[in-house]
Amino acid sequence: MSAPKFAPTPVLDVTRVYGSPDVAPASWTNDRPTDIEGFQPAGDHLGYQGPDQGYALLLANRLRSRLQLIGGVSSDDAVRGCLNIALRRASLFSRAPVIHDLTIAFTIWGFFDAHSPDDLVDARAKLFKGVGNVHHYAEGRVIADMVPEATLRMTPTQVTAASPISWRSLTGA
Repeated sequence: MSAPKFAPTPVLDVTRVYGSPDVAPASWTNDRPTDIEGFQPAGDHLGYQGPDQGYALLLANRLRSRLQLIGGVSSDDAVRGCLNIALRRASLFSRAPVIHDLTIAFTIWGFFDAHSPDDLVDARAKLFKGVGNVHHYAEGRVIADMVPEATLRMTPTQVTAASPISWRSLTGA
């Protein structure tokens, strides 16, 4: 390790200098059987990759007390279904999830509104029923995949202004 220039060295000591190794190692090659060549795979049912996705679960659990659960949907069902939407939105912007991703997801499905329209409550009950169970991953993906990209690109203010009146266009239902 190098020492600062102002550190005193004894006059009789031999100063060390950098010496490169005698042999340069071979360059790295992509030769392992499971290495991915090129970019991360993309396509149906491969999910939406993004950094620090577990943080969204912490944020979602903090919002549980605000959820208006009517129509037989449990808080686990609401969180799991909307978590997928929030993670999709976060990865769309190539970043970690933030509170606004979850706010948008819960708002478009009317979970923050105690007076949601009856047709929204019925549609929500059919889609979200049982999604909180880990064995219903495919059903949760259906909820996330049906939301249009245009909705995911909206700001929370725009979503709040548009819901619950135009919930069908926001959710893609």
